Amino acid sequence: MKLASHPFWLVGFRPFFAFACLSGLILPLLWVLIFLGTVAAPQTSFAAVQWHAHEMFFGFGWAVLGGFLLTSTKNWVQIRGYHGAALIYLAAAWLFERAGMWLGGNWPSWLFDVSNKLFLGSIVAMLLWTLVRHREDDSYRDNYFFLLILPAFLIAKQLMLSTEHFQIGIGMATGLFRVAFLVMLERTLTPFMKGIFQVDILRHAVLDKTIKLLALLLVAASLMPPPLAAWMSLLLALLLAGRFCYWKPQLALRRIDLGIMYLGYLAIVLQLLVEFLDQTAHPAWLGSFSVHIFTLGVMGLIIPAMLIRIAKGHTGRKVVFETADKLVLWIMMSAFLLRVVAPQMHPAGYALWLVLAACGWLAGFGILAWRLIPFLLQARVDGKEH
Repeated sequence: MKLASHPFWLVGFRPFFAFACLSGLILPLLWVLIFLGTVAAPQTSFAAVQWHAHEMFFGFGWAVLGGFLLTSTKNWVQIRGYHGAALIYLAAAWLFERAGMWLGGNWPSWLFDVSNKLFLGSIVAMLLWTLVRHREDDSYRDNYFFLLILPAFLIAKQLMLSTEHFQIGIGMATGLFRVAFLVMLERTLTPFMKGIFQVDILRHAVLDKTIKLLALLLVAASLMPPPLAAWMSLLLALLLAGRFCYWKPQLALRRIDLGIMYLGYLAIVLQLLVEFLDQTAHPAWLGSFSVHIFTLGVMGLIIPAMLIRIAKGHTGRKVVFETADKLVLWIMMSAFLLRVVAPQMHPAGYALWLVLAACGWLAGFGILAWRLIPFLLQARVDGKEH
């Protein structure tokens, strides 16, 4: 079998969800070991904390987002989608970026720049081409949000690696992923609740669009006057919380596979409230509290459930959360408590909480890799091509 025709290269979620599992289990623990001085920092021209933030958003995060969008965009516009050689190229570019982020300090500057821009520049261009070229066949009229946020990721990435603008880059990356998650949650929780509980959740065009427009504006929160960013964050949090009450949480929280996505939704609300507090009261204890609510509470809770559903469903398997799958979700919830809540209650144990949370990600994504990667390497079990 030729490499390009192997099942692994049939659809975008296959290679990139495999990369997501592997980076999810490796990157947090590697960072903790660097932070504690056990492992030498990567050979870069920027600070180790910049490497950590970049790799969680643009290594792990974009492995997930890239795999999701490569798969979903083709379904939205009803085309075959990128596969074969195109996916091999993107996967190689993603791996090239990981090498550059670790070793690039010893490379010629032009080579590091190529490694750092090749993957994201390529996949953004490919996704935009799909959405623009086939816009007449697009089943979602609000995909213009992706047309706006995808190029902005390139700016956030550049800012994140700038010492002077690092915090602006973090704020932009968080805001961009927030928009992506809000769009995804609207599109997935609606059919999930209908299919599982035979209920409709509140979908009001004006409310939904207002929420997404506010989230889009808050991508630039770091560049706004702090009072404006604060009150916009509070408004978005209140709108999301109000809508949440009408999304039947009393039903969804009965099932961990669905409930964990609702908890991730609430983590977006909490993160926005913390942003409001940070901009108005400036408590010294907040530190990186806000960004870790997002990375562990939104990404860390929603993404594993997404990976399980998509990897099973799109390989022709029944989407059932078995015992091991549910264990992963409990582990990820525990990691959130250990990294975000425990340090606020017992700051003296900070290093221990870091290690335990990182071990949680190692265990959670290790189980996912063990269970899902074999599915990603095999042809669909229902006989369909892709």
